[in-house]
Amino acid sequence: MRNGIFLLLGSNIGDTAGNLSTACREIDTRIGNIVKSSSVYKTEPWGITNQPVFLNQVVMAETGMNALMVLERITAIEHAMGRVRNKKWGARIIDIDILFYGEKIIHRENLDIPHKGIPFRRFTLEPLFEIAPGFTHPELQKTIAELLAECEDMSLVERLL
Repeated sequence: MRNGIFLLLGSNIGDTAGNLSTACREIDTRIGNIVKSSSVYKTEPWGITNQPVFLNQVVMAETGMNALMVLERITAIEHAMGRVRNKKWGARIIDIDILFYGEKIIHRENLDIPHKGIPFRRFTLEPLFEIAPGFTHPELQKTIAELLAECEDMSLVERLL
């Protein structure tokens, strides 16, 4: 059985647009077929603000893997692309977050699905809204459109491509 997963991609080091493209190819190869992709967005850093702007994108892929296997593959992709985890919310070559795994709710020590930051981060909601405005958050029971309308984050999110 294949599940639809939503992933948030982010990069603010090096060839950021190229990093997103590479991550998409790797996701398509290692995790599952990407069936929808948002535009690329230029966004202000969140958490630690004194760093370069990010490029962000949301993709929806179909996979037969379970959520923990997807997380393992994402971590492997990030590592292969040169990601070093040394500071939370710091600058990075690539960051791939699982936003949703179908309508599943999973809370484990190393994995929270839906991602806890979704309702608070415009840089996540804007590209998610572009490809899935009517998708309902399985815990909050609100659509992405509703969450975006309620979002208090006013940081810059500019659609590029």
